Amino acid sequence: MAKTPPDRIGYSPYERLGAALAAALVADRDRWMLWSPVLFGLGIAAYFAAPAEPPGWLALPPLLLALGGLWLGRRRPAAVAASLALALCAAGFAAVQLRAALVAAPVLERPSGKVAVSGIVEEVEPLAGGGQRVTLKDAEVAVEGARPHRVRLRLKGDEPVPVGARIAVTALLTPPPQPQMPGAFDFARHAWFQGLGAVGTALSPPVVIVPAAEGHWLNALRHRITLRILAAIPGSAGAVAAALVTGETGAIPRDVLDAYRDSGLAHMLSISGLHMGMVAGLVFFVVRGGLALVPAVALRHPIKKWAAAVALAATFLYMLLAGAPVPAQRSFLMTGIVLLAVLLDRSAISMRMVAWAALAVLALAPEALVGPSFQMSFAAVAALIAAFEVASPRLTAWRIEHPRLWQRAGLYLAGVALSSLVAGSATAVYGAYHFNRFAVWSLAANLAAVPLTGFLVMPFVPVALLLMPFGLEFLALVPMGWGVEAVNRLAAAIAAWPAAAVVLPPMPAWGLTLFTLGGLWLLLWRRRWRHGGWVAMVAGLATLALHQPPDVVVDGRGYAMAVRTADGALLVNRGGRILKETWDRRAGPLAAGRWPKRGRSEDGRLACDEVGCLYRGEGAVVALVQDEAGIAAGCAAAAVVVSAVPLRGACRGPAVVPRVVIDRFDLWRRGAHALWLEEGGARIETVAGWQGDRPWSHRPHRRRKRPDPMPMPIPEPVPVPEEPPAAEE
Repeated sequence: MAKTPPDRIGYSPYERLGAALAAALVADRDRWMLWSPVLFGLGIAAYFAAPAEPPGWLALPPLLLALGGLWLGRRRPAAVAASLALALCAAGFAAVQLRAALVAAPVLERPSGKVAVSGIVEEVEPLAGGGQRVTLKDAEVAVEGARPHRVRLRLKGDEPVPVGARIAVTALLTPPPQPQMPGAFDFARHAWFQGLGAVGTALSPPVVIVPAAEGHWLNALRHRITLRILAAIPGSAGAVAAALVTGETGAIPRDVLDAYRDSGLAHMLSISGLHMGMVAGLVFFVVRGGLALVPAVALRHPIKKWAAAVALAATFLYMLLAGAPVPAQRSFLMTGIVLLAVLLDRSAISMRMVAWAALAVLALAPEALVGPSFQMSFAAVAALIAAFEVASPRLTAWRIEHPRLWQRAGLYLAGVALSSLVAGSATAVYGAYHFNRFAVWSLAANLAAVPLTGFLVMPFVPVALLLMPFGLEFLALVPMGWGVEAVNRLAAAIAAWPAAAVVLPPMPAWGLTLFTLGGLWLLLWRRRWRHGGWVAMVAGLATLALHQPPDVVVDGRGYAMAVRTADGALLVNRGGRILKETWDRRAGPLAAGRWPKRGRSEDGRLACDEVGCLYRGEGAVVALVQDEAGIAAGCAAAAVVVSAVPLRGACRGPAVVPRVVIDRFDLWRRGAHALWLEEGGARIETVAGWQGDRPWSHRPHRRRKRPDPMPMPIPEPVPVPEEPPAAEE
């Protein structure tokens, strides 16, 4: 006897909706596993969103609750699914907590002044415009308090520094810099997970005090290959070629980086799926084609599997040579799964492969979740595979019906266009979140640059590496340089097109989270209910309209200040390149006019003299005090006082006008400030408040007497032998 439908026996709309959702979940049960990295990532995101460093035991209660739920509800699928979801979230939270504890290292407490530094050279990176950047491990620094174990220094000379040698220099060191304003890139957090305790500039040439030892062959090899590429290919083409082979981008000139970014080709400078796939495909087809020319081998042995094994080894070496960044790790994992599927006679390309790769990367480096590399690379590949799942049957049928060469070429170009459109659309929001820019002509740039790179650049990479032991790498690097130069010119030309790069307002973190969850809902499910993800994605994008730039911005020293002009631009008095670029992206655009040293600004809002300025915003009057002589006038005339000098209670008392007072001590304690002016006062955000109480967060330091520089252990350089000496018996 047929059952009566639920809508005819008095079920409420909520009950019918729940039944429909349960039915959809059951129908898509083969996709449940795809949500494992998402749940694991939610646990990691909860850690970074916490306002203070959570206690180490915090992940234990959810794990125990999940285990209890698995046992008690083992006969109820819904209870089992909920318990597994809770366990994955708790596991992600515990993984990033463990990672943060394992990488914990001493961080320099205050600027060191002139000190002597020694350490083992771990990495060397040539820089654009001359000089090089070195990372020292097992560092020895003559400072009081915490002494960093890992230091990054900029050396002024171009004299090669041997990787693995212990060197000594005199340098100026500072703690890893804090964000330039609330919400900006947190280099201090990045440095914490890198184990980096200080950065600085060398004042003297490096002195080798212990020659290079064994154990650093990989970084030494990367550096030697980079130098040989730069020697064979001069100029910016050589710098880009080195980035494509070893991942070293420091030597790329600023204008070339800007051209790649504004044209939508910045992804080509990061070794990712495009490069890894090209190298794997080239090695696979060359090896398989070469073996096919030998009938005795081709007819008796599985040459396809042999070619896949060689390609797998080649891509692994390529990842190591690139320094194994997150995009390269993800690309190797996915390429490796494809090649492994060939070895095992299995289907390779699937969303399940993406899920396993994401889970592996997050388990090894949970902090990658909040970085642009992880977000953009996985967004692109997930969108591409979802599009492939939909379009693959139609493309296969079209390819069978249209076998001619020109038709295949047209299909290839259409595939490049579709791939660029899908990947560009998937990564655009993450690029806007991290870099506040959108490349308008990205599709056109990729349509031209991807085939150019595939045919004229990447095929020469393995050839050059094979020729290097014989000193013949120039035979491959010179034509590779021609191809790279063509891509450079293409990027520069498209970046010069009208409105090539549009600056977008900052998106809040919760808006990006909403967009991401909506996108995952759309990509990971197969049934029609997946289209509900569009709602969350549109809502996430709508948060861009909620951005309200601050009216006043002050750095953590009171040295650089900025105010909003009448036309909405940001007028800055002074500051370095990085500070101005950050303020331009997150609170700009920067005004074209100059900060008046004496007199008024062009819009009349800002009036300055030698001791400070008075800014008349729409909500309140702000006194910007630069000298102690301007304290009294500033406190008497403004509702908000921002002072680069200590006020020591000068603006306090019942008859005092100011309602908001920020002086040098406040800036010292809380870092850079952003102010939104309101009627008679201001709403304030600080770097310290935005970061929360975390191991890497802003902490004020006390000035102490600078120690004398540490004497050099050996005043003269020790000659470095070309070959390491043989061990004595």
